[in-house]
Amino acid sequence: MNVIKEERQKTILKRLEGEKKIWVSKLAGILDVTPETIRRDLAELENKELLTRVHGGAVTFIPSQKELAFQRKLDLNREAKIKIAARAAEYINNGDFIAIDVGTTTVHIADMIQNLENVTVVTNSIAAAERFNLALEEKRMTGRVIMLGGITNPEQSSVAGAMTLEMLSQMKINKSFISCGGVTKTTIYEYDLDESLVSAEMVKQSTFTFLLTDDSKVGKSSFFSICSIDMVNEIITNKHCPQDWVKSLNRKNIKWTLIS
Repeated sequence: MNVIKEERQKTILKRLEGEKKIWVSKLAGILDVTPETIRRDLAELENKELLTRVHGGAVTFIPSQKELAFQRKLDLNREAKIKIAARAAEYINNGDFIAIDVGTTTVHIADMIQNLENVTVVTNSIAAAERFNLALEEKRMTGRVIMLGGITNPEQSSVAGAMTLEMLSQMKINKSFISCGGVTKTTIYEYDLDESLVSAEMVKQSTFTFLLTDDSKVGKSSFFSICSIDMVNEIITNKHCPQDWVKSLNRKNIKWTLIS
């Protein structure tokens, strides 16, 4: 974090402490920056649980009544996940139809969106849908969010099941952004069967697929296979590609993008 950003965010928190609710437009004027800059600051501060964003501004942090399994996973390797999501967001273009699965890395993509038009987002992640809706409210993007139907899983803030898969099967997706429970030289895995089936259908219906994974998943397998690694076009991660994977990935034209 550079000094300018650090001082700006200290000022935001100091004003919040005194006023209990702050507004993007007012802060932009006081700090002489764009509203988009303030929104990015608020998103970062919310990720650190220093405030809670609301429409048009922020209030003092509101903790959840119950720490869910999803939230516990969200807190693991948070900084790396945010950096990976930021790189992934750079690949989203005006007019794209994108799919976002249930993941504690993919969920951050919406926070990184800026100045995008006519983007359609389809997801089975309730948490991701909420964040993309916020991006629409804050006018960081235009378009629509399609929340897939299905059976809810409160612990994972998600939906899945036959209805979810049926809806996805009717869609033609430009780009999918999927997460995983593990990835090996040949296969991408997930821990939950229902989630793995939804991610697999997103990959199947997509022209281009990005796998977002932090270093804890690379070289690990888990219970259920999502798909062969051949079906992924690019892997975005904070871990160097294992040396014995390089030739195989090159033959398959799979790009390995390292985030430092």
